[in-house]
Amino acid sequence: MELDESYYIYKLLKLKGVGPVLVNKMLARLSDIGEHISGTLLEDSVVDELKNWLDDDQIEKLKTFDPQLHDQINQLKERNAHFVSKLDDKYPRILSLTIRNSTPPVLSCMGNLRLLEMPSAGFCGSRKASQEGLHVARDCVKQLVREEVAIVSGYAGGVDQQVHLTALESGGFTIIVLPQGILNFKIRRILRDSWDWNRVLVISEFLPDDIWLSSRAMQRNKTIVGLSSVMVLIEAGKNGGSVDAGKSTLKLKRTLYVPFYENMLESAAGNKNLIELGAIPLFKDKKTSKANINHLIDNIKRFNCSDNVSTEQLTFL
Repeated sequence: MELDESYYIYKLLKLKGVGPVLVNKMLARLSDIGEHISGTLLEDSVVDELKNWLDDDQIEKLKTFDPQLHDQINQLKERNAHFVSKLDDKYPRILSLTIRNSTPPVLSCMGNLRLLEMPSAGFCGSRKASQEGLHVARDCVKQLVREEVAIVSGYAGGVDQQVHLTALESGGFTIIVLPQGILNFKIRRILRDSWDWNRVLVISEFLPDDIWLSSRAMQRNKTIVGLSSVMVLIEAGKNGGSVDAGKSTLKLKRTLYVPFYENMLESAAGNKNLIELGAIPLFKDKKTSKANINHLIDNIKRFNCSDNVSTEQLTFL
């Protein structure tokens, strides 16, 4: 029975006391010495190397076959899922450069992997965003789609689902980043009529059957930032996931744009605070009555000047 790299990485992540940072160190070391973490049984040389980080009990658990995990991976492969590890050439370089040591060791993906090569704009915002906020989100996404920019966001109601829907309805590309295992993914009703696997990529950094937890949602926010050339925060309350995503953006030194308009509701109370912390305000163009995102688009082009991929190349893999 062949056990591939993704199986062993997930097994490592299941070990008590082992997290992404430690797994990345182990993978980097194995890569440096030309060892492969795959096969029916781990090579003795691999086990000996892992003993530099793991105790005997952890090593024994790693070597013990996990039929449930193996079955889950097979289920995903039957759904045409892909597993992209830190050792894979397809792993998004933008993510590695942003989050660095705590980068997810493996991404489970369904859809078109070529979207990871496109210029991208991340979106976050309240589940209870105002109609004005959702209007701004739709406006920004339509403009970005015309510039062949992929949209990146979570999968909550409100802003997240709105930007994915608008991207698909506008003929664009969109990346959904989950806060739980990919086995728990289902296409939401609001997106079904516009769904096109050639133009969608669904990503999870968690174990295949992991459930939603607030801590995972916060961790996922950093991955959204890491996959995005710039971030747009539509509406954020004083507390909660949206404002946390905005602060994570600034902390990770990614440019954050925050729409600012008159009579903003309580659902957007965090917008002003984020601007004070360093976010760039996004205003309406008086001539067109649309969001003025020229600076944002220029920023994306500068960020990706050497990495652009034409949409003509984005055939389904």
